[in-house]
Parts: sequence; C-alpha cells; structure tokens
Amino acid sequence: MTKNFDTGQRLKKRSEAGGAMSRIMTSAGGLVRRALKTQVRRGGGGGGSWFGPGTQEGPNGILFNETPLAPGEVRRWEDWELPYYFTGIATVVLLTVGLSAKPDTRIETWARKQALERLEAASKGEEAEA
Repeated sequence: MTKNFDTGQRLKKRSEAGGAMSRIMTSAGGLVRRALKTQVRRGGGGGGSWFGPGTQEGPNGILFNETPLAPGEVRRWEDWELPYYFTGIATVVLLTVGLSAKPDTRIETWARKQALERLEAASKGEEAEA
C-alpha cells in the first residue's frame, strides 16, 4: 500500500521552516526599495545608462584621474609599479626562453625519425626493427 502525503501539510511545514529566511529576505527587499526611492528623490542614480554620455562637458586633459605635473616636475613611481613591471617583464622573458627551449614531443617528429631510420636500414640491406 502506498502512503499518500498531504501536499498542504508538506507546504505548511516547509513555510514554517523557511519562515525566518522569508522574513529576512522581505526586510532586505524593503531596505533596497527604500534606498532606491531615496536615491531617485534626491536626483541621483539618473543620467541614463552605464554607457550614456555622462555629465562631463568635454575632455579635461586628465588621464586616469592624474593631475598634470607642473613644468619641470618629474613623475614619481608609486609603490606598486616597480614590482608590477618587473614581474611582467620577467614573465615574458622566462616564457620566451622556456618555450623556445622545450623539447619537440610531437608524434609527427617521432614518426619522421622512425621512417628515416627504417629507410637508412633498408638502404644498407639490414632488416628494420619493429
């Protein structure tokens, strides 16, 4: 005999178990809605899409938010720049040297070597090894 479960009781138990989580999600959703409404009321968050023209009138000559240096002033490197550039250059050098010196393990190279050995053995009149 098969046991029939009452789906109403199962849903009730599930909702009781997930009641705390449901309340948390509802309150979190309320917080997000309130924050968005406040943002819209203040006038922020508008201005079109992410790829919209924005609010800047035109180019201001500042690249990467660095202010231009005074005439005769030399730009100083930041603390992260030397290790960053050194690591990049060392990686390129190691990969160039390492990959150019790796052995040729292709099947075509092995087959060519075997074929040449067999041709040489056949021209000398010897029997090639299998």
